[in-house]
Amino acid sequence: MYFCTMETNRQKKIGGVLQRDVADVIQQALREAGVQGILVSVTKVSVTTDLSIAKVYMSVFPHKEGDRVLEEVNAVKSQIKHQVAQRTKHQLRRMPELSFFIDDSLEYISTIEKAVQGGDNPIENPDLLEKRKKK
Repeated sequence: MYFCTMETNRQKKIGGVLQRDVADVIQQALREAGVQGILVSVTKVSVTTDLSIAKVYMSVFPHKEGDRVLEEVNAVKSQIKHQVAQRTKHQLRRMPELSFFIDDSLEYISTIEKAVQGGDNPIENPDLLEKRKKK
């Protein structure tokens, strides 16, 4: 089970279906729980070549709530998988295992924009972008 850099049409199609349905299920759960002031969107879903695992990338606004939302989503992962499986039962034979991640690309872009506009220059001081350092 590995993620191929070149996705097949089947992987893209399944990823798109899962992205829409997972987003609907998560947003419905937030509404039912009465959560106010937190916006969660599914930015991307990558599916393995054998279609057994789907990596779900979520963008959370405000970003500081991301870790809490990720914890709560992982706590109810089996219910989310079940609800998505019910929605996709005529499109997928087998529901892939879901793995959730926070997509921090918007925060990263905003950090770069602030750095370019302000006095903090990430080129002169690479420690400003700690998360993106190569290890």
